[in-house]
Amino acid sequence: MKQTLVYLFMAAGIMMLGACKEKKQTGDVIITEKYEPKDLQAPIRMDDQRQESTVEWQGQNYQVIVSRTADDTQPMLKDDNGQEYVDNKVTVDIRRGDGSSFFQHTFTKAAFASFVDEPFKRNGQLAGIRFDEVDKSAMEFDVVIALPDAVDDLFVPLDLVVDRQGTVRVEVNNDMDMLDYETDDDVDDIDD
Repeated sequence: MKQTLVYLFMAAGIMMLGACKEKKQTGDVIITEKYEPKDLQAPIRMDDQRQESTVEWQGQNYQVIVSRTADDTQPMLKDDNGQEYVDNKVTVDIRRGDGSSFFQHTFTKAAFASFVDEPFKRNGQLAGIRFDEVDKSAMEFDVVIALPDAVDDLFVPLDLVVDRQGTVRVEVNNDMDMLDYETDDDVDDIDD
C-alpha cells in the first residue's frame, strides 16, 4: 500500500510540474496605430449651391430656384473633436411664368427645430433643401439636417411642402431608408 501511495504522489507531482510549464501562445498579433486627433482648422463651410428647375404646375410654368449659402450670423457648430462648422441658410424662390414671385422664403435650421432632437438642434447643420416634385396641390422639397462631421452617415430627412396658397408645412420623410428617425410631431406649420 505504501508503494501505491508513493506512485500516486509521484503522478500528482508530475502533473503539477506540467501545469506550471509556460504555454506557448499561438495566434495573430493585432497591431494598431495610436489615434491622434486631427489638428483643428478654421471653421469649415459648405460650398454655395444653386438649383434651378422649370416645372408645370396647375397648367402653368413655374421656375423653382433653391440657393444654399453659408451663414456666419448663426452660432458655430462643433463636431466631437471640437472642429467648428458654419451653418447654412437656404432660400426657396418660386416664380410664375411671367416672372412674378409666387413664394420666397429663406430657411435656417431653426425652422425645423421641432423635428430634431438636442444633438441636431445644437450641432446639426442645414445641409440642404432640394426640389423634389409637384402634385396637383403642392410642390415638395427634400430637407436634410445633418451632423456636419458625418453628412453621409447621420441625418434627419424631412419634406417641405408648399401648397397652392403658398402655405408651408413640414413633414417627417418616412420614405428615406437612410435613417429611421421619428419625432413626436409628424406635421408642423411654419408661421414665418
